[in-house]
Amino acid sequence: MDREKKAAEVLGRLKKVIRNPKSELNYKNTFQLLVAVILSAQTTDERVNLVTPALFSAAPDPGSMAALGAEGIFEHIKTVGLAGSKSRNIAATSVILQEKYGSTVPETFDELISLPGVGSKTARVVLNVGFGKPVIAVDTHIRRVSKRLELTDSDDPNRISEDLTKIIPDEYKLHAHHYLLLHGRYTCRSRNPLCGECVLRDLCHFTNQKV
Repeated sequence: MDREKKAAEVLGRLKKVIRNPKSELNYKNTFQLLVAVILSAQTTDERVNLVTPALFSAAPDPGSMAALGAEGIFEHIKTVGLAGSKSRNIAATSVILQEKYGSTVPETFDELISLPGVGSKTARVVLNVGFGKPVIAVDTHIRRVSKRLELTDSDDPNRISEDLTKIIPDEYKLHAHHYLLLHGRYTCRSRNPLCGECVLRDLCHFTNQKV
């Protein structure tokens, strides 16, 4: 089976078992989504969701977040990995959003990655989740699933995103990120994957290697 056909089959099956393909981060607006995704780097969504309620209560928008400053942000997120650098980046990004973008989050990839603390993955997540654009962000789960299913032969997240964008049918591109991510998080785990419960096991290079 070629990659285009396999991608269509993979997403078709995942659509049947993943009924709610959406982010597990908690947020109320696009700015809060951006902050939550910055915080999620090398940290679980669960940990981020523990700290953002108080943070967003104190600073729900760029102006109030900028006023809180890096030190104030740090006090709310100090249990999150890389809290020091994330505090500084969120504070700096908030100032830029307030001064350059009228306290709104820009909707282009190039503008997003120009913000402190925003890399290509974060930018693509915001574009996909916040603005409903059919782009595919690649995190550790998506990279693992894509490699095991042989949908890509690359380890580079940007290359994997390009590979997936080429082969995934348009009808699945809006939710492909979350179908693959949630499958990787709960079934195709790094350690002890649930291969016996996986709806993709007959398509999977990793499972077949173990047999």
